[in-house]
Amino acid sequence: MAEILILYYSRGGSVAKLARLLARGVEESGCTTRLRTVPPVAPITVQAAPPVPESGAPYVEARDLAECDGLLLGSPTRFGTMAAPLKHFIDGLGAEWVSGTLAGKPAAVFTSTGTMHGGQEATLLSMILPLLHHGVLLVGIPYTEPALHSTRSGGTPYGASHVAGDDNDEPISAEERELALALGRRLGAVARKLSA
Repeated sequence: MAEILILYYSRGGSVAKLARLLARGVEESGCTTRLRTVPPVAPITVQAAPPVPESGAPYVEARDLAECDGLLLGSPTRFGTMAAPLKHFIDGLGAEWVSGTLAGKPAAVFTSTGTMHGGQEATLLSMILPLLHHGVLLVGIPYTEPALHSTRSGGTPYGASHVAGDDNDEPISAEERELALALGRRLGAVARKLSA
């Protein structure tokens, strides 16, 4: 059975909520999921992060990338780009890049922003660029998904997204939910075909 690694960074919880919706979509496709996160980073390191987070998904390890059949990568938006903790992790994947650990595996991206024009598509693209260098096969959301035509908040052809509001208090809309589930199902279906 194909397994999808859902790797994300979430500070306010919105990206983690999307990750769980994507996991549900992946599982509906007949695949299993492995949820992982990355440790936070700071300009000045006072104390190292614990080896295991106090709650939520475990921290990612290199073997998670090697063992997965597909990848969903998620981050909140930070000025139109992925958050530093996820970028820091990706920047350390030189050995995986050289060995082609992710080459030929399907991948998709997801994000959450505080405002409607907070840089959702730019953030998704910022995560897509290093994935292309790793040789993944990108999976997006096609316009055959009706919710892509009706959404007034998150959801793009580049990946799943959510507008969380300035106080991170906006619930995931019906369209955002359907598009996240659809992306999970789509990525799972592609991974199953490729691993058969």
